[in-house]
Amino acid sequence: MTYETIMAGFGGQGLLFSGKVLAHAALIEQKELSWLPSYGPEMRGGTCNCSVIVSDDPVGSPIIAHPNILMVMNEPSLDKFEDTVAPGGTIFVDSSLIPRKVKRTDVNVVYIPATQMAKDMEMTSLANMVILGAIVEKLRCVKPETVVDALKHTISARKANLLDLNLKAVEAGAKFIKG
Repeated sequence: MTYETIMAGFGGQGLLFSGKVLAHAALIEQKELSWLPSYGPEMRGGTCNCSVIVSDDPVGSPIIAHPNILMVMNEPSLDKFEDTVAPGGTIFVDSSLIPRKVKRTDVNVVYIPATQMAKDMEMTSLANMVILGAIVEKLRCVKPETVVDALKHTISARKANLLDLNLKAVEAGAKFIKG
């Protein structure tokens, strides 16, 4: 199976980090992968997205034209990428930040109030990890336990104190999917 994911929103929402964790989890599982960040000139507050491909087969190009997974954390990103998602793909929408509904009927949609969930847990900056937990739980693009290992290797030494909070955020996203 090949999972082509675009994670999009504003700079500073942790989208590139989420993609890095997913890519590192794929690396641990010895899958083929690609991680390609893209951001506007402003960094924090500007537009930002990253593409992550996780596959059992070699990845020919890091460019994703029609993702089968879309994670969006702001309305401009939903506007930009909604129509690119492959039919049958899944769109994960941070419903705390995006008031509108997905217009398409040929895709699966998960509305997750990730930002509100993160605020309720006093982890306001970890909505990205809540959604990553939901993606992994719902689609099993990598094993949930591998995400734990990937976080341990991906979080910098300077932010090592945030490991437990990141793990808690990922688990909250998984629990949201489990019901």
